Amino acid sequence: MKKVILASSSPRRRELLAQIGIEFDVRVSEQEEIYYSTVPEEIVKELALLKAEHVAENMQEEERAGKVIIGADTVVVQDGRILGKPQGEKEAFRMLKELQGRSHEVYTGTALLYFEGKEKKTVNRAVKTNVYVHAMTEGEIQAYIASGEPLDKAGAYGIQGKFAAFIERIEGDYYNVVGLPVSLVYQCLKKWNLTG
Repeated sequence: MKKVILASSSPRRRELLAQIGIEFDVRVSEQEEIYYSTVPEEIVKELALLKAEHVAENMQEEERAGKVIIGADTVVVQDGRILGKPQGEKEAFRMLKELQGRSHEVYTGTALLYFEGKEKKTVNRAVKTNVYVHAMTEGEIQAYIASGEPLDKAGAYGIQGKFAAFIERIEGDYYNVVGLPVSLVYQCLKKWNLTG
């Protein structure tokens, strides 16, 4: 079994970990996502930790020894409101109409649990990236929705897909917007001598 376990079903997070050369197994947390925070930065940290801890709880103590479990959660925030995954094309249109011609924030919470002997080390951080979107015509929004790309993504867009045509600029970590701040993950694994 590999030393890193990704507690996420996201294909984008898998691609990002593979891209930086991390070997990992996937164990998806089936935990219901309940949070108590009201601030986006705290919500993503809470949910990332919940996912990682749920996967850890479902493993035997000897099975977790020497392993790192990574949980992550990403939200798109516009005017203080969290934009989740759209519940259909109508909602996707409304979200994209709100985002176009303006800036918004993307927060990804990342929790790493490292089980070293009897000790558990925890890193739980939120990373914020500001995203600026060009003005879009209604036709451009409809064409993007017709591609099917926005329907399984927070905020109704994927920066790494067709929506790249409408990204004016970002301030911060690009990979954070895709769904995982991989440099944060790598630096933690490096500190724990788990990158080799």
